[in-house]
Amino acid sequence: MQQIEETQELQHEAPKAFMEVLPPSRIEDFCEELQKSATDRGWKELMPVQAGVAPYLLAKRDVIVQSRTGSGKTAAFLLPLLERLKGTSKVCQAVILIPTRELAVQVYNEFKIMAANIDVTAIPVYGGTSYRPQLDAFKEGAQLVIATPGRLLDHLIRGTLSLRTLKYLIFDEADEMLSMGFYRDMVRIGEFMPKQKVSAMFSATMPDSVRRLAGQFMREPDFLSYSGDGVHISEMDHIFYTIDSMHKDRAMMRVIEVEDPQNAIIFCNTRNEVEYVAALLKRFGYDADQISGDLSQGAREIVMSKLKKKQLRFLVATDIAARGIDISNLEYVFIYDMHKDTDQYIHRAGRTARAGNRGVAISMVSTLEAVDLKKFARRSGIALEERPVPSEEQVRERLSEKLIAHLEGNLRDASTAVKERMKRYHGLYRQLVDHENAEDLFLLLLDTFHQQLIKAGRGTDEEPVKEAPRQERARQESPRQDRSRQERPQRQGGPSRPRNR
Repeated sequence: MQQIEETQELQHEAPKAFMEVLPPSRIEDFCEELQKSATDRGWKELMPVQAGVAPYLLAKRDVIVQSRTGSGKTAAFLLPLLERLKGTSKVCQAVILIPTRELAVQVYNEFKIMAANIDVTAIPVYGGTSYRPQLDAFKEGAQLVIATPGRLLDHLIRGTLSLRTLKYLIFDEADEMLSMGFYRDMVRIGEFMPKQKVSAMFSATMPDSVRRLAGQFMREPDFLSYSGDGVHISEMDHIFYTIDSMHKDRAMMRVIEVEDPQNAIIFCNTRNEVEYVAALLKRFGYDADQISGDLSQGAREIVMSKLKKKQLRFLVATDIAARGIDISNLEYVFIYDMHKDTDQYIHRAGRTARAGNRGVAISMVSTLEAVDLKKFARRSGIALEERPVPSEEQVRERLSEKLIAHLEGNLRDASTAVKERMKRYHGLYRQLVDHENAEDLFLLLLDTFHQQLIKAGRGTDEEPVKEAPRQERARQESPRQDRSRQERPQRQGGPSRPRNR
């Protein structure tokens, strides 16, 4: 385990000098059962994120935590949860929202190890598996539910799980959940929760979309950012990928497919590169445009207006063309080509994290450029993080999870009128299954659906759902009344309510 340096100081994001800064926890501060679990695992000291976060949850204070994968953050919320849940009633008191099934299983396995000596019950809840074990666990009084948003919402709508007794809400990998398209589900889940609860949000990056989500679930949260062994404040996340220049284009597309930025500026060094990258983005289905030095002022203003109005997702530009760009809601900056003058990095990265928002700067660099970038970062006091380029398999897995989550969500949100229309396609479905090109036809349908998701973006700027849970259940129990209400706008040609993504 990594040790905490004595000189380390805890700082807060905003000027909150009037608020008490909580001292870090030690293993000895927890109950004997948890101390034994830590000893059995060979822990001598808590990792910085564990020591720093635990006192806030134990003191029932909301907290936003920026911490990368592998920093020990799972134990950072499990330790205080187990401390508070031991010896309490067998009802659901804590929910950990998590983006993927695999991560839910990982957190549950970590729970089993840490709770080996404590009488606290938990259940992982995710789609693609039987409801029965989950229902049985709810009836037996699982105190901790580790869930993906979609399957948890299924249970809440069906009334098979109640959150009236909820005391703790944890968002693990909040940025991942947003990029997976769970924003609407998370907002709807919030309608089933009591207002009085302790909330903690963990995220590797902290773009403005994550901050907006936090604002809907948290009350005046403290902000803690962890990098290595230190605890510090950061207005930006600085990430770089070391790649072969021959494969830089595809590597960047993999990163974009995994990160799923709401919007971004991509910097290139030459006009030819700008044109190439813009064409590449469009070929993958993304809404992209370009500006370079030879673009007329009128054409430039049209492109910039589209970006500011959120009608354009990606802008590819050279440094000269990007001068004067000031967009307060820009989340990401991609540096596709490193400038020979590393000081130019600050000007490029500074296009995001405006007006108090947080931003993410991602650089695609060669091995030699990585050396220069690291030297510059040390000289400038920038906390730089290196990540491995996502593999094609990782991108495929991520895409599969995302499409399944959206399809399940669309089915869950489908009105009675939509379900009636669906019945008309039973015959076509059987024909497609038996078609000689069945696989390609289904793949084409999935690609068409994915392109719709790409164009829709994350959907975090849309109005959250206002419908009360009780009204939702009443609608589902009264299909005849729902059908009369839903079919009329369809006959008038009005669009059905879109699902936020």
